[in-house]
Amino acid sequence: SYPPALFDAIEALADHPLPGSRVADIGAGTGIATALLHARGANVIAVEPGDGMAAQFRSTLPGIPIIRGTGDDLPLADASVDLVTYAQAWHWTDPARSVPEALRVLRPGGALALWWNTDALDVPWIAEAAARTERHFDIDISAEKRNVNARAADPTGRLDFTRRTVRWSRRVPVDTHLANIGSHSVFLVNDEEHTAAFLAEEREHLLKAFPDGIVEEAYEVVLLLAKAPARRTPA
Repeated sequence: SYPPALFDAIEALADHPLPGSRVADIGAGTGIATALLHARGANVIAVEPGDGMAAQFRSTLPGIPIIRGTGDDLPLADASVDLVTYAQAWHWTDPARSVPEALRVLRPGGALALWWNTDALDVPWIAEAAARTERHFDIDISAEKRNVNARAADPTGRLDFTRRTVRWSRRVPVDTHLANIGSHSVFLVNDEEHTAAFLAEEREHLLKAFPDGIVEEAYEVVLLLAKAPARRTPA
């Protein structure tokens, strides 16, 4: 999920309240961010390309409209929304196409908000878990946070992004934590037996660190927000 402080930051940087705003949540998936935006009073429309995700979205959020499409070809009218959001989905787009599309559908002065949940690697147990994951799957977890920057988000330089980091935490059962990390792409693309072995070992490590079976997860949400140009007043 995402903390309330994230949406406070979006409102502050966009200089626009969420209540009453028209928001397009792109790559909405099952609707985690969409539901939170809706709860803040925004009029949200979700855009999602996947059959399975869209079906789950409709079953859990039947009152929120969802349409099929991608960020590279938004099925939305010109200047029709105040805010375009991507909750951990911008990296699935081609910025050469998704940047112009976002600017097309935003009203003058509207904003594009991109964010990613990243592990708080300064927490010792999280750093140790990340190191085990890196060794097991031969990946660089810290690269995720390094790659969340304005240049990577928009190589063309058309957008002037402001960056904010929002730290938050939650307490969840060990099995919930393992299910969460097991849903990440690095686990899904690896051999099932290889992944299962890692998760079993990780469970033992976690129970040593958290004998009561409740894990204190810590995250940093990295937010990038850019405002669309305001319409010029005719001379």
